[in-house]
Amino acid sequence: QSVIAFGCLMSDMWLGEFDCVSPEVFHSALEKRYPAFRKKTQQDAQEFLICVLNELHEALKVGAQLFGRRCVSNAKASRGSASETSIITQLFEGQLSYEITCLECKTTAERPESFTVLSLPVPSKSACSLEDCLKCFFQQDTLTWNNQIHCSWCGTKQDAVVKGTITKAPQIIIFHLKRFEWQDKHKGKLSTTVRYPLSDLDLSPYAAPPFRRDAEYSLCAVVNHSGFLDDGHYTALCEHSVTKNWYSFDDEQVTEIPDSSVQTDTAYLLFY
Repeated sequence: QSVIAFGCLMSDMWLGEFDCVSPEVFHSALEKRYPAFRKKTQQDAQEFLICVLNELHEALKVGAQLFGRRCVSNAKASRGSASETSIITQLFEGQLSYEITCLECKTTAERPESFTVLSLPVPSKSACSLEDCLKCFFQQDTLTWNNQIHCSWCGTKQDAVVKGTITKAPQIIIFHLKRFEWQDKHKGKLSTTVRYPLSDLDLSPYAAPPFRRDAEYSLCAVVNHSGFLDDGHYTALCEHSVTKNWYSFDDEQVTEIPDSSVQTDTAYLLFY
């Protein structure tokens, strides 16, 4: 039912018969499947997005169950069999490979992991670039203490280093900027200005050599969040896929904007 409502919403948007179109019917259908997204409560756009993609995939997939009927809240959670596909996996699903090296015996193992959204750390309190966020995400990390791995060669838990690379880049890659974090036992929001390019985003430095071709992306949409953890407001900026003009979506207000207004201080989700 929610997928049918989504299809009707898309038709209404593209027919262009109204100045604005309400997603009320789609939202009502979706919240029956995911009660957490009931009305009049502050929710997370990234979690909502993953639930929408999950729901569309379930209805449109070819083959047996892939994502499962449970809403996946971890953006990098492992998926099921890669042979079961849908238009969602064809457009949005990529793959990472984590190279894990035991610091005791130097044995290296690789762990593949599918993703539909990459959740990027924001490494500054004031200002940084999307490139800074990507470098932070893909930098080599050391696993110690409670994060130690069980080394099959050593037969015990050992310290290790891990580094991720993109082994399959999706047609549309979604970046989630991790603006909400624990600060002194309280979850707060980072108001960091993150600069991001409108075109020529090059992901080849983070991709495995065979997959570095066609690794450049252009921005097509932004989800903004203004406000705080429990009290905020979402808006969106979207590029028209035909005219290439940019539009701002703020509740019932839909307005064309210049390219210079696409860079915002409140970006939360980036679609390339």
